[in-house]
Amino acid sequence: MKTIVNLSKLIRPALLLPLVLALSGCQLILLDPAGWVANEERDLLVASTVLMMVIIVPVLVMAIYIPWRYRDSRKATDDYDPEFEHSNLFEAFIWGVPVMIVVALGALTWVYTHRLDPYKPLDHIAGEPLEVEAVSLDWKWLFIYPEQNIAVVNQFVVPTDRPVNLRLTSSSVMNTFSVPALAGMIYTMAGMETKLHLVAEDAGKYYGRSANYSGPGFAHMDFETFAVSEDEFNKWVNTVKTSTSELSVDAYQTLQKPTVADGVSYYNGVADNLFEKIVGLCVEPGKVCIGDMMMQDMMGGGGKKGIETKDSYVYDEFAPGDGFDQHAFEETLHANPDEPTKGPVNVKNPDQTVTNFATGEGASNASESVRQ
Repeated sequence: MKTIVNLSKLIRPALLLPLVLALSGCQLILLDPAGWVANEERDLLVASTVLMMVIIVPVLVMAIYIPWRYRDSRKATDDYDPEFEHSNLFEAFIWGVPVMIVVALGALTWVYTHRLDPYKPLDHIAGEPLEVEAVSLDWKWLFIYPEQNIAVVNQFVVPTDRPVNLRLTSSSVMNTFSVPALAGMIYTMAGMETKLHLVAEDAGKYYGRSANYSGPGFAHMDFETFAVSEDEFNKWVNTVKTSTSELSVDAYQTLQKPTVADGVSYYNGVADNLFEKIVGLCVEPGKVCIGDMMMQDMMGGGGKKGIETKDSYVYDEFAPGDGFDQHAFEETLHANPDEPTKGPVNVKNPDQTVTNFATGEGASNASESVRQ
């Protein structure tokens, strides 16, 4: 009887855990996604968890029941068998069930891994795909819409029920693009291009950020994603086109300098092949793109003449061993007095419109408006 009373004392606090989670303000966006890719990932997560719980729950129950059932103080010991050595049925159970679960998990993971390949286009979804080029900068996100000839900093807007083809790269260190409500994470790396395909089925405002530590401004490297109707998307594009700023090569070189907690900024017009030059690390005039450099290496290199043009082949901002010096950017690292941000907000809204419009005058006039 005392044992039962003691167990009840332990169980009562555990029953309060759901209430604590409810009061914490956590948003379980992974379990309530807004797009086909995220929905499939949610299904894989739930199915895998249920399969693993088939083993975990009985083990946890037995871990409590067995010591209690066979405690030294029990009175009835007539079920004790000192001659017991082996049970084929018991062995088959404790080995067979885990093996079957591992096989099921492996098969499930294999199917979903191929189905959700980030490089695989969403051909089963009707509609003309929207092309977007994303660049992770220090410490902000640049989104280029080549078909619309516009660019946006720290704001990602997509139309609902239309596939989005993302090409991604980084201007410096490795980052991770993450909008949990719409798709999984994908890395961005300097000198390389990765791809991600997603679709937003529910209009709303969703949280996006870098999910890979990348330096002093990492905590503020977030942005809001707006999933809107086609009409609202076109309206937003027209608003961006009213900007007097153009993302020229010079503007990009200014933009890529390290800053923290930047607001939203719009650019009407983008330099030709800017994304390809960013991938090739050759935005700076006079630099040889890494693709051309590798081709030259394959052909035998530049010979002695290459010594004279070696600066055209240096892509690292710092000399080997120097690393990143925060003090070199003291004026820009803390340029925005409104930091820190207030964290993620995910709101589904069928009548969603793009809010927090930028001033349209480029990054220098941008404010912290996107992070409400």
